[in-house]
Amino acid sequence: MNSLTHPRCSTKYVIDGVFTSLVYKGIVKKLIYKFKYNPYLSDLKNVLIELFYENLIQKEGFYKVFSKDSLFIPIPLHKSKLKKRGYNQAEILAKGLSEKLGNPMLSVLERVKETLTQVGLSKEERKKNILGSLAVRNSVEVSKYPNIFLVDDILTTGATFSEAAKVLKRKGVRRVFGLALARD
Repeated sequence: MNSLTHPRCSTKYVIDGVFTSLVYKGIVKKLIYKFKYNPYLSDLKNVLIELFYENLIQKEGFYKVFSKDSLFIPIPLHKSKLKKRGYNQAEILAKGLSEKLGNPMLSVLERVKETLTQVGLSKEERKKNILGSLAVRNSVEVSKYPNIFLVDDILTTGATFSEAAKVLKRKGVRRVFGLALARD
């Protein structure tokens, strides 16, 4: 999926588009699983960041909306999940992209409600599960960035990106796009 939101579907608080690099199957699925779950092979980060970056920079649509004053924001983990894993895989990916593209990365979103894992949930269950779980940290002025790119590892239904975009747009952000390493 590498597209912008259709103009007729676009409303004030909807995500403006999503770009993905890989398909979540085969070796990609195995690599991401080893990166995210026990035994938590965070050393895979360099390979995954390189794959993410190389595929992303080949997308014409991405370059149409990307600018040097864009901001990368990782999708946050709840503090209990972060404590268990020891790192946020989306933050690692966002930091890697920000370094390669020369743009800032800020962890301005926080999980204010612990949610179930999205794995195995239907589209409607995912929307309900993520609803109200994200917030913008009060001390951060996000509206000064013309384009925000949310970064996550896997895109399935887009429920998490949609919720994050809604939260950011309510804080005055004009355009929010999603970047996912892989799409399911």
